[in-house]
Amino acid sequence: MIKTIENRILRLRKSLSEKKFDTFMILVEENRRYLSGFAGEDSAFDESAGALFIAGSRLIFATDSRYELQAGQEAPDYEIVCYKNGLVNELPNILKSLKTKKLGFESKRLSHMQYNKITGQLLSDGSGVKLVEAEDIVENLRIKKEDDEIKDIKKALFVAESAFRNFIANNIMPGMTEKEAAWEIEKGMRETGADSISFPVIVASGPNSAMPHAMPGNHRIKKGEPILFDWGARINGYCSDISRTVVIGNPDETFTKVYETVLNAQRMAIDAIRPGISSKAVDKIARNYIEKMGFKDKFNHSLGHGTGLAIHEYPGLNPIKDTILDKNMVFTIEPGIYISGWGGVRLENMVVVRENGAEVLNSLDCAFEP
Repeated sequence: MIKTIENRILRLRKSLSEKKFDTFMILVEENRRYLSGFAGEDSAFDESAGALFIAGSRLIFATDSRYELQAGQEAPDYEIVCYKNGLVNELPNILKSLKTKKLGFESKRLSHMQYNKITGQLLSDGSGVKLVEAEDIVENLRIKKEDDEIKDIKKALFVAESAFRNFIANNIMPGMTEKEAAWEIEKGMRETGADSISFPVIVASGPNSAMPHAMPGNHRIKKGEPILFDWGARINGYCSDISRTVVIGNPDETFTKVYETVLNAQRMAIDAIRPGISSKAVDKIARNYIEKMGFKDKFNHSLGHGTGLAIHEYPGLNPIKDTILDKNMVFTIEPGIYISGWGGVRLENMVVVRENGAEVLNSLDCAFEP
């Protein structure tokens, strides 16, 4: 792992060489872990477990006493600075030791309030340090996965699929609530070896499944209605993300048509994936097919998203932002159709781009039925 971190820092420094700052401050939790190995989590948006400072020849990890020991164990490449009165108050000393004149920061993570506190502190200290905002520098490094990262994603996927298989075989039944089903899946993932869940489990049955991100409630599962599941496990920090839609008993004609349309759209999109194709083009293939089958405006979210240390990361596959897909990018392919008053169907697989196309990482068949 140490060698991996060293290589990532070298790649980052190469990327930073073209920027207009001499020190880069990293506060995004996933970026911090990617570049240090530190697994501590931010407990709230305005409460950080620590910041990395990447300078020309030095690496500093600033954190508080709660994480000092953990940081020393998990981030041996870094000098550990333990601040006692908050990062803002310690910042002038850190930047002075690094001889920083221009400090780059991740604009997506620093709130307006935090920015004002930092600029105020630096101004009162008379350091003359200028803040320079930066966007997606580390995220663009993370977009292509290393072999060990893909292995961890596969492990997380195996755990999630194993828990779902057990749930379908032994626990699902008419009359149970969505909340009860979600808990059984979450419990199953933890019992199967998940470090945690990737995100709160979604179980939406009947008309509720027309909401892509429905929260599990007290609606009781019935025979013949669509039941949409969206769940994932986390292993060594890496996430898996899966959706399946099933019916207990016999599906109606609407379900059969919707399901087959979604399944075909997914297969067509996966078949089109290769290095060099644009993400917009892949999204359009699935979206156009769904519209052609009579479901215009019923597919109302992205076709897919990258997954790694964050459950949603680059690349995105949607009609808005384009990315040229390349080898070792990992992302979901998850077309869906949602009909108000009836329900919805979503099928989500994870893929990695290989030299000759997409490798589907799932072993759980989309057509898997209870």
